[in-house]
Amino acid sequence: MTRIAIVGVAGRMGRTLVNAVEQEAGASLAGGIVEPGSSLAGADIGELAGVGKRGVVAVDSLSAIADDFDVLIDFTAPQVTLANLAFCAEHGKRIVIGTTGMSDDELAELDSYRDKVAMVFAPNMSVGVNLTLKLLETAAKALGDEGYDIEVIEAHHRHKVDAPSGTAIKMGEVVAESIGRTLKEHGVFERVGQCGPRTDKEIGFATVRAGDIVGEHTVMFATEGERIEITHKASSRMTFAKGAVRAARWVADQAHGRYDMQDVLGLE
Repeated sequence: MTRIAIVGVAGRMGRTLVNAVEQEAGASLAGGIVEPGSSLAGADIGELAGVGKRGVVAVDSLSAIADDFDVLIDFTAPQVTLANLAFCAEHGKRIVIGTTGMSDDELAELDSYRDKVAMVFAPNMSVGVNLTLKLLETAAKALGDEGYDIEVIEAHHRHKVDAPSGTAIKMGEVVAESIGRTLKEHGVFERVGQCGPRTDKEIGFATVRAGDIVGEHTVMFATEGERIEITHKASSRMTFAKGAVRAARWVADQAHGRYDMQDVLGLE
């Protein structure tokens, strides 16, 4: 039985993760973290998530439950995640990270822990999205250098703070790497005013933020006379939560290292 603790347990994703752990036979709910000083500290996390009392209360410090969990799931903010990663490395815990919007420096700091802790780090924990990444790799290798323009379009709810989404970036990276390009050189993230005609090798990104859209991603390969679109649409956060719980159970038995959902699903 994998004992799982959840950071940001009072938020939308945190509450969904509680439900996902409750539905997983091989996992148990070991703890939940809320913001320091939160009035929700001391509340039963089952009641916060709407599943009824579970006898596990929210705390506002990870150190308060250091002996109670095996794997931490973190879908919060970069600096919070990095602090929690350091804690897990120090205390011999595993961690599953779904946090997006990290800078290059923050990603480098995260990577520096690969020999100190077992972590799964992925911008999207959905099984469907990770299967889509494999489809994109195949499509890019077949189409990318044959005169096809490549565009990535993503849409999320109005509360999302980073853009493009981590999943959109990952999709772009998979496509770029498959055809010998890089997003640093060929990614185009803004088109405003007289920006000129599209170049042959650029990979464009477009972002939508509206309403309660959970997550939609499309990669378009377009040329004269045809257009191929590979799309994934999520209608519930539960798809991400179930993937994260699956990752937590998997990483509980892994040696130190940085893994992603392709490793968890055996798709590498």
